[in-house]
Amino acid sequence: MRILHTSDWHIGRSFHGHATLDALRGVLAALTAQVREHEVDVVIVAGDVFDSATPSAECYTLLTDALAGLSDAGAHLVVTSGNHDSAARLGFQAELLRAGIHVVTRPEQVGTPISIDDEHGSVHFYGIPYLEPAIVRRLWPEVTSQQKALGQAMSLIRADLAERGGRSVAIAHCFVAGVEPTPHLEREIRQGSLDLVPLAVLDGPDYVALGHIHGRQRLSDRVRYAGAPLHYSFGEADKPRGSWLVELDGEGYASAQWLDLPVPRRLTTLRAPLDELLTDERFGEFADAWVCAQYTDATPQLDTMRRLQARFPHCATVIHTPEGVPAHDGRTYAGRVREARSEVELFDAFLTHVRAGEGATDAEIGVIRELIGEHVLAEASA
Repeated sequence: MRILHTSDWHIGRSFHGHATLDALRGVLAALTAQVREHEVDVVIVAGDVFDSATPSAECYTLLTDALAGLSDAGAHLVVTSGNHDSAARLGFQAELLRAGIHVVTRPEQVGTPISIDDEHGSVHFYGIPYLEPAIVRRLWPEVTSQQKALGQAMSLIRADLAERGGRSVAIAHCFVAGVEPTPHLEREIRQGSLDLVPLAVLDGPDYVALGHIHGRQRLSDRVRYAGAPLHYSFGEADKPRGSWLVELDGEGYASAQWLDLPVPRRLTTLRAPLDELLTDERFGEFADAWVCAQYTDATPQLDTMRRLQARFPHCATVIHTPEGVPAHDGRTYAGRVREARSEVELFDAFLTHVRAGEGATDAEIGVIRELIGEHVLAEASA
């Protein structure tokens, strides 16, 4: 059996204020083509189908089109809810979907598999929706953490599998210990807190398809994250987009192959003084990329976004990351004001405070003195 493991579609998420629906539609069309090309039997979507608990009508349309296209390509689908999804909204139409599309959103469904046959018999797919401890406690009173929630779910799965027998796949949306640490993990993750799930909790099935992390990761041959199909932050720019093509033979897990998905628009972070970003030829190749511009001038510059977008139309964010800033002398702004002996020194104290330690230049002091002189003359004539 060939299984395509994907996750974290986040339908409806914006990228620095820019809509991503059209880009995601194109990527999911490419994924559908891969399903046909590789004769995939089952497509898994491991949570965070939507980005919001209240998706727009356009988001539902995209999901409907994507599921129908994957089904038309010959695959069964098993979809679970993630922490971004409203389980009720994602699951309310589950019974109305065409045959072969299965949506698991309720904790009561845990432990009851979706069984799909191949030439070797049945493969049992155990979907685990995102299990918020405060919500599932009504069903499992002892659950106080993600670890306990996943532990309870996997206990039910192992108990059912012990009676049922055969090959199995579990699908979960959680943060599992052993994930490569990066500063750009999915925004809800709180590493080191109750959300951490030990890898051993997932023992049992032949393969565990995980969602929640936006970059692909292999925790073991049989436990993997597929990541998101689009880049949703500049911190993910170096992570490939795609899915795992997993093959089960008659004995269980046989292999996993990574299938790349197209990147509609590449992402890059450019770092240099503002004038270099605006004029240096070495940045010309990024005119069509999503750009995070980090300008390193010692002081903030004016109208940076408009100026940068004239060269990089898809500049999405501008960050001031000064280099060569004078060392802080330990004085506070209030202290500088108290020490000022003239109006010129008051201006200089203010500029030093707002410009990361760089006070007024000689030219600026001249302008300040001229303005102060005009002010004094105006008061004297009043």
